[in-house]
Amino acid sequence: MTPARRIALALLWLAALAVAGWAIGQRLQLSGDLRRFMPTAQTPAQKLLIDELGEGPGSRLLLLAIGGDAPQALAAQSQALGQALAAQDAFKLVANGAGQGLDAVPERLRPYRYLLSPTLDEQTFDADYLREQLDQRVQDLGSPAGELIEPLLPGDPTLEMLRLAEAWQPAQAPQTLHGVWFDRAGRQALLAVETRAAGFDPTGQHSAIEAIRSAFASARGASPAQLTISGPGAFSVEIGGRTQREASLIGTIDGIVFALLLWLAYRSWKVPLLGGLPLATAGLAGLGAVAALFDGVHGITVAFGFTLIGVVQDYPIHLFSHQRPGLSPWASARSLWPTLGTGVASTCIAYLTFFVSGVDGLQQLAVFTIVGLATAALTTRFVLPALIDPAPRDAAGSPWLARAWTRLARWPRIGLAGSASIAALALAAIVFVPGPFWQNDLAKLTPVPADALARDAQLREELGAPDVRYVIAIERGDAEAALQASEALMAELPALRRRGAIAGYDLAARYLPSAKTQRERQRRLPDAAALRGALAAAVADTPFRSDAFGDFLADVERARAAPPLSARDLAGTPLAVSVDGLLLQRAGHATALVSLTGLADPAAVEAAARRHGGRLLDLKQASESLVADYRGRVLMALALAAVLLAAAVWIALRSPRRVLRVLAPMALTTLLILAVLRLAGVELNLFHLVSLILAAGLGLDYALFFDHAGDDRAEQLRTLHAVIVCSLTTLLVFALLALSSIPVLRAIGVTVALGVAANFALALLIVRAPAAAATEDAHAHA
Repeated sequence: MTPARRIALALLWLAALAVAGWAIGQRLQLSGDLRRFMPTAQTPAQKLLIDELGEGPGSRLLLLAIGGDAPQALAAQSQALGQALAAQDAFKLVANGAGQGLDAVPERLRPYRYLLSPTLDEQTFDADYLREQLDQRVQDLGSPAGELIEPLLPGDPTLEMLRLAEAWQPAQAPQTLHGVWFDRAGRQALLAVETRAAGFDPTGQHSAIEAIRSAFASARGASPAQLTISGPGAFSVEIGGRTQREASLIGTIDGIVFALLLWLAYRSWKVPLLGGLPLATAGLAGLGAVAALFDGVHGITVAFGFTLIGVVQDYPIHLFSHQRPGLSPWASARSLWPTLGTGVASTCIAYLTFFVSGVDGLQQLAVFTIVGLATAALTTRFVLPALIDPAPRDAAGSPWLARAWTRLARWPRIGLAGSASIAALALAAIVFVPGPFWQNDLAKLTPVPADALARDAQLREELGAPDVRYVIAIERGDAEAALQASEALMAELPALRRRGAIAGYDLAARYLPSAKTQRERQRRLPDAAALRGALAAAVADTPFRSDAFGDFLADVERARAAPPLSARDLAGTPLAVSVDGLLLQRAGHATALVSLTGLADPAAVEAAARRHGGRLLDLKQASESLVADYRGRVLMALALAAVLLAAAVWIALRSPRRVLRVLAPMALTTLLILAVLRLAGVELNLFHLVSLILAAGLGLDYALFFDHAGDDRAEQLRTLHAVIVCSLTTLLVFALLALSSIPVLRAIGVTVALGVAANFALALLIVRAPAAAATEDAHAHA
């Protein structure tokens, strides 16, 4: 093929990639829901953690603090910021202490105050009670609060709405200064904001945070005040931004060095361009396959998938290094295909085992990687040869490479005894090094700085936010049954607080009593005639006019006839936020939650919960058990992958000695990686395990190609050249990842970087031709 036709074909390939990229981009829907990478929840705590709290108010809550100015100025900015955010659809709740209480219930629901308040559980609206209340109102009107109370009296002479508002205040609400919440020191105005976007929606959280920053910039004006934003959404945005910046930087450096290494290795500016085509094709093919087979593509699938298929850059390198004058690129590709195909098939089989995990995210990752690897291999075999210069420089003719191979050939080869010794030492380190082996705490994988986490804890304490670890869950068939059970439990909670078992609590029944309780309170309301008579008798002994309380009479009559209030009736009110977060409903099932603050006696709380059909859930333990379950599935997949991989190599080589020799470097490298990590005090997490598959795939490729070279010195030199270029490019990428501040990226980078180094060395020491054969062949070429 002429150079012009090769250029035309390359341009056609690029055009096809551009069209495919556009088409996939139209269909691609990225998801940030981490639950896709979690196994199916088994225990009640796991189900609550994954199915309910994953999108609950806790994950949507953002904590804001405004500081750096005079308290009056900060209060004004808090008011302005709160009003600006409350007017935006992106936020379900904006709370800063201003307008809380009476405004929590809109006018249309005010008559329900008599059904929501516990007053009628102990009192009746008779003449004596009403007279007592009216006498108290006379005193209130003469107090400094008289101006605030007077407008309420015509419709609510018993101040039932005010009592409810006070009862609904958090047990540990922050102090109020200048009409808004402040921290204890009085230096920062505090706000709590709940977004409509779920905590697992990074795009929605990013938009919400940008809206907050924009609104604050307008509210601040020329003030020197500063805004602090904390909470799960803020952390996810920060993590996403840092990960993207670091990945972009690493990708840029990798691209530059990859191109530079290929140029140095092959002395051709075309090679770096051609070498990137299979990788780009693999990525697009993997994305297209996942987009076609799944509802949405997870962001982790894309990020981790491109990392895993980074091994495909080795495929064109092998073709470039084995190409030489006098040999058609097609013939070279055919001769390499059995070895390359074996490596690709084996690696694909390893990732195929992710399907048995039952985890949607891992299944996506398997599809992405398998399709990507297969596509890169096929394009390297059937398309790339058409673009290669048929008469390049022969890598086997390099003097420095010949000298290096001659020296390496003198190194002692590792046989069965040596391999067994290495395995024994590695196993001893793995088993006997003290310290935890597995990392189950997901919090330790977060790249959020320690000072930011400490700041978040401080803000939560200032705002009286509940303990995010423990919660009581009462599960029933419907919301009414769950509310009734939680009301029975609520009777015991004050005693637990007095004993110091808990510092505070919150539950939906505080705001929304069960329909049964509401009906009982309705029955205690007097009829219109009786209430009018009692009120007339009570008013007669007070300075109030006899007709001053017509609105009160009308509201009570409406309350007597109203259907019980349900959670649906609260939609669009601040009360809905509190109830929705504590009363979780789905078809045929409801869970009433009791959030706890300052849990000091779990046993006593657990006993109280069980008496009413509930249970105390430890969500930290639930997350750790979920991680352990996940790890078990990954380990099962790895074990199955090892068996299938060995079977694939056996089918390809059909020689027990060759099979053992090819598999030995990969197996020993796996043990060595684990041993080094244990000796370094690293607790293993899921990302180390998944990275071991990538390291194993690299090791298998190196061993297969050294085995393919046999004792042919020229082939040995070309293989050494290819493997050196492959290992250097791969080592560079993952060494950079190992330096990342993101724990996940660092785990991947360290694992694979160790694997590249160990696989290269062990493949040379175990699989290469014996020294005698290499030396004789060297003399023959002298």
